[in-house]
Amino acid sequence: MAKGSWRRLRRLDERLTVQPSYALVGVLRIPQGQAGPVRIITRRITIAVVALLVAAVVVYLDRDGYRDAQGDRLSFLDCLYYSAVTLSTTGYGDITPISEFARTVNIFVITPLRIAFLILLVGTTLEVVTETSRQALKIQRWRSKVRNHTVVIGYGTKGKTAIAAMLGDEAVPGDIVVVDTDRAALDRAAAAGLVTVHGDATKSDVLRLASVQHAAAIIVATSRDDTAVLVTLTAREISPQSKIVAAIREAENQHLLRQSGADSVVVSSETAGRLLGLATTTPSVVEMIEDLLTPDAGLVIAEREVEPSEVGGSPRHLRDIVLGVVRDGNLLRIDSPEVDAVEAGDRLLYIRTPGH
Repeated sequence: MAKGSWRRLRRLDERLTVQPSYALVGVLRIPQGQAGPVRIITRRITIAVVALLVAAVVVYLDRDGYRDAQGDRLSFLDCLYYSAVTLSTTGYGDITPISEFARTVNIFVITPLRIAFLILLVGTTLEVVTETSRQALKIQRWRSKVRNHTVVIGYGTKGKTAIAAMLGDEAVPGDIVVVDTDRAALDRAAAAGLVTVHGDATKSDVLRLASVQHAAAIIVATSRDDTAVLVTLTAREISPQSKIVAAIREAENQHLLRQSGADSVVVSSETAGRLLGLATTTPSVVEMIEDLLTPDAGLVIAEREVEPSEVGGSPRHLRDIVLGVVRDGNLLRIDSPEVDAVEAGDRLLYIRTPGH
């Protein structure tokens, strides 16, 4: 292989989207359900024992067609012994088929059973050999079908917590794609049933491999603010219609994220600082905020459309506790004069109680 071709093959992240599926194995991983090792071993042992017993019964039914080296008539134990040494290809030769029928049975029954038995014995090796092909097929099918998913850039504390919130809000793990450069983090994400992509999210090919062009939402949860800006710029260029939410550490960089195309920006350091300050004087307020931000822990802030029967009414008098109204893409506080009455097409931010 030419030096240039080898270099191009090794640098897959530069042109990932044009690579064949088998070349992406290890870069893009699709979750799959796996049985436990004890269950797999038990199942294989059971199949092997059944194959052995079937072979023994077949030989026993035609035991007169076999000859023992000692000249004795075959017992079932002899047939079981013959089947074991035959299926394992040991073949001591002390028991041999002598009739045409017995030899025909060996050709059309015992031999297929022998092949199946050997496949069971080397099943683990075969799984390793075929794993690449299976993964390549899964990658090809996933890339052709994935739509309206969520891409999370970074699987650190922020990314992991964001995914936990989505899963707590009944999101499907297979609809979440994690992009990171840390193999250990991706292993943890894959163990949680998430689709993972190994690569630098500032590169357009890596984001295209995660199908951000078809994503409904993109969460930028990198550890550095400058990286978040670059990722947001690249993601917005590839996917103008996706909703991009970014987290940064410093408030002074918030306008950069907005200019880069982020729809929402969360300043993690200031948010944490506010909670720390509140905790010194009113810790119960912090507990309530944590409860509202945890979907599966009790109360939660949710969003819904205005029902036809609610149009024209005051949001303060609805059955739900309304915190704000989203109108024409803008969030209006509940005390704003513009929301004295809700309109058709509005969306309500409200406190959802368990079971609703």
